[in-house]
Amino acid sequence: MSNVHITGAARGIGKSIANRLASDGHDLVVSDLPGMSDALEATAEELRAHGGKVVAATGDVSSADDVRRLVATTVDELGSLDVMVANAGIAQTKTLLEVTPEEYDRVHAVNGRGVFLCYTEAAKQMIGQGNGGKIIGAASIAAHKGFPLLGVYCSSKFAVRALTQAAAQEWAGHGITVNAYCPGIVDTTMWEEIDRDLGAINNVGKGESMKAMAAGIALGRVSTGDDVAKLVSYLAGPDSDYMTGQSVLVDGGMVFS
Repeated sequence: MSNVHITGAARGIGKSIANRLASDGHDLVVSDLPGMSDALEATAEELRAHGGKVVAATGDVSSADDVRRLVATTVDELGSLDVMVANAGIAQTKTLLEVTPEEYDRVHAVNGRGVFLCYTEAAKQMIGQGNGGKIIGAASIAAHKGFPLLGVYCSSKFAVRALTQAAAQEWAGHGITVNAYCPGIVDTTMWEEIDRDLGAINNVGKGESMKAMAAGIALGRVSTGDDVAKLVSYLAGPDSDYMTGQSVLVDGGMVFS
């Protein structure tokens, strides 16, 4: 089994991914923001029930110093970094004409810069180890299609898709694969916040915006974190060894590419 780091793991999709990878037998370092430390430690305690080693660490993925420290912590605690899951991300729901430059920068600092830092710091460590590795990023259906009122979020996720393709080509010679997962509508706190903000903009009640968007899902339901975690389990394991540079849709049939 591998030694894995997962960012944004205190709740939501990140927690589901951590739970699946722990059940697969991997040892983990799970990380999130310092303000999420209580929830993060509670998650780590739950994960330890699977029997593997689980370490909780805090840090901000938009900080180069923090990401370097998180990678170093993984190596110090587990012995190596074999799989990096750059899961941390934030959303924003606004018309483009209302978005301030500062708000644009904040979204891209986490979703773009954060993934870039996790990718590159993980790659440096893996290249030094000389055994290859797997780097996995959080993209979205918004990496394949632009959506109104989510324009800045979409632009940040398109960036993840581009970074994934470029990194896969640059690091293939080191035995490192780089792929991303692209969820659709997931029943998480983030999507509750998107639904709330869309509802306020469109003057509709709680749940109505998500319901309207979910009507376009071919499989007839919104996804769970476990649906996404199953794909990440594949990307983290040996069955995906001949796959790189891909941003894989796992959306129940919303966007087709």
